[in-house]
Amino acid sequence: MTGRISGFQSLGAVDGPGLRCVVFFQGCNLRCKYCHNPETWAADGGYEISAEALVEKIDRLVPYIKNGGVTASGGEPLLQWRFVTEFFRRLKEKGIHTAVDTSGVCDARHAEEVLRYTDLVICDIKATDPEKFRALTGGELSCVYDFLSVTEKLGIPLWIRQVIVPGLNDDNASVISLGQEARRYGNLEKIELLPFRKLCAEKYENEGIDFPMKDIPECDKEKLSDLQKLL
Repeated sequence: MTGRISGFQSLGAVDGPGLRCVVFFQGCNLRCKYCHNPETWAADGGYEISAEALVEKIDRLVPYIKNGGVTASGGEPLLQWRFVTEFFRRLKEKGIHTAVDTSGVCDARHAEEVLRYTDLVICDIKATDPEKFRALTGGELSCVYDFLSVTEKLGIPLWIRQVIVPGLNDDNASVISLGQEARRYGNLEKIELLPFRKLCAEKYENEGIDFPMKDIPECDKEKLSDLQKLL
């Protein structure tokens, strides 16, 4: 079985516990205004690879990731749920920890197939207000909650994240709302706030796409720390 990926990071340190191989899957059904990986949007971009070849690539790095694992990111990895299911199944046969980094905007029934071979879910909830979520991403917040309910049903450890953007969600009310929604799920382990950064601006230029948030300032480190404490 083959799938399409955009890129491969050998030793990532921020996409789950420990050092990890991170596979960036091609294709995304959202158009988040602050997306860091616009090169992953097109479903026919990137390159094709088999699950077997991807696992062989990871095999060579097992000594380095033995206390970490592998994270499927994107793009939206759950759009390629059949391929990720096969990929994760092969990894679990080798005893490798698996994590999926997702927006949660997916078909929850298909996602459940992937989750049977998943050790950790990292879900980036873009906003907790349905209208704000739709305006920011073009997607529906209800899909995220359907997906999170499946992770709870299966008892999979859950990390919830949100990118903090000045003027958009860097207020106390938005962060408190995130905390309230996240704590509805009994499998929640951690809530993380991530700072909005513009390192991706060059990617937009290379792709010939306008970066909608090019004039928004980056998130202040002290402000982020205060919001994390509030959370």
